Amino acid sequence: MRIGCLVWCRVQCLALSIMAAWFVCANVAFAQDLGSFEKHVTQHTLKNGWTFILVERPVAPVFSFITRVNVGSAQEGAGVTGLAHMFEHMAFKGTPRIGTTDYPAEQKALVALEDAYQAYQREKFSPKADPETVQSLFEVFKQRQEEASRFVVKNEFGDIIEREGGVALNAFTGADVTGYFYSLPANKIELFAYLESERFLEPVFREFYEERDVVMEERRLRTEGQPFGRLLEQFVSTAFMAHPYHHPVIGFASDIQSYTMTDAKQFYEEQYVPSNMVTAIVGDIQAEAVIPLLEKYFGRIPAGSPPLPIRTVEPTPIAEKIVVLQDPSQPLYLEGYHKPAATDVDQPVYDAIDDILTNGRTSRLFRSLVRDKQIAVSVGAYAAYPGDKYPHVWLAYGVPGRGVSNLAVQQALREEFEKLKTQDVSDEELARFRTRAKAGLLRALNNNLGLAMHMTDYQMLFGDWRELFRYIKRFDLVTKEDIRRVAQEMFQPTNRIVGMIETVPPPGMAVPASAAAGEGQS
Repeated sequence: MRIGCLVWCRVQCLALSIMAAWFVCANVAFAQDLGSFEKHVTQHTLKNGWTFILVERPVAPVFSFITRVNVGSAQEGAGVTGLAHMFEHMAFKGTPRIGTTDYPAEQKALVALEDAYQAYQREKFSPKADPETVQSLFEVFKQRQEEASRFVVKNEFGDIIEREGGVALNAFTGADVTGYFYSLPANKIELFAYLESERFLEPVFREFYEERDVVMEERRLRTEGQPFGRLLEQFVSTAFMAHPYHHPVIGFASDIQSYTMTDAKQFYEEQYVPSNMVTAIVGDIQAEAVIPLLEKYFGRIPAGSPPLPIRTVEPTPIAEKIVVLQDPSQPLYLEGYHKPAATDVDQPVYDAIDDILTNGRTSRLFRSLVRDKQIAVSVGAYAAYPGDKYPHVWLAYGVPGRGVSNLAVQQALREEFEKLKTQDVSDEELARFRTRAKAGLLRALNNNLGLAMHMTDYQMLFGDWRELFRYIKRFDLVTKEDIRRVAQEMFQPTNRIVGMIETVPPPGMAVPASAAAGEGQS
């Protein structure tokens, strides 16, 4: 099922446990009677196009919010992959009024810095680049970087929020969206309106090239330094031939090392326009008091022009694709299948397939591969990779046990897929899916931030946050025939992408007999 990127639920004592149980009951009522829930919700769109969803939930004197921006790595072009994630970092660097000791002087230093970097990069990428000139220009750039850094007050944006009682300050970037969130005491609502509007009104790209190095280190740690990360990047680039889902969210290394402050500003100006943004505020608030603050602060931001939609549509797959990564690490097997966007009418059926195959120790894949046949030490799935706004991939994986080949895992997985195509699931499995799906969604709504995340997710995806509550009812409409029909459509060889790690020894070491035994391909 569709669950938001990050959800926190913390029960600290018996009283909070009782309160949490009460909220689950309340949320069930909301799901059954959307009209009752709507009485607590006000949706307000500013003249510039920014949509706000205000939920009055006066249980504790706090509120949480998330701003979801309708931009992710899918909106990036060739040569600038990773810019969506890079701007997420920049959004914490401050404004002309936050994060600087002397903005007029800093602004001049930043202009000089970017001029120096552009000159360095032009020479560096010139077909007849002179190494000495490149080095000389690089030294000038580093000098300008040092000069600009003298005006920076590090982490002032975050320090203000923490000093005023804010918690859970964070952000995320995905293939489809970027999100920013934290929580504050209820009496800090005007501070929120000022800070959040300020950083999107006039962000300052200070420490840009230093932060670019931080992002590059993230890539080294999460992708290049992890066998699974290396395989997953190869897998997704193979799965998508045309659609921009094919490039990694963090970006390719050469792009990270070469995109510029000018590139980032252009990306921000094109994508961060109010009509492309939705904010939900949930907690101890009163809509009639909050709306004037939204008008005052967020209304300052110019409307801008809505960004152009993605034109490229991934062609219908006509061939199985296989990626084999030979690596001195534990073997791993992935198998993915193309599926429609999350807005597709059959999405609850795909949710059922994912749940029955992979949800917990009662799932078919765990019982078959881990418990009964004991050929895998773990199994799991990514229900929507790398995003879900556009047609994407459902991905299952298995980690073979000692001495077990990828081929054995592959055969066991496909046996389970074939059963879904040819045999009805049991009444118990279907009932368990419905119960877990409803309970999982309701638990995720059991806190201010979880509710804010889900409402903005559905508002952006479906154009109406109410679809979040209507979606729960769709679980009851899934039938055994639906599951068999969708499984027959999805689990086809031409719709399949295979990825695996075949274990090889490091240079100079012999191959262990157990690792050399029969690694299979498709």
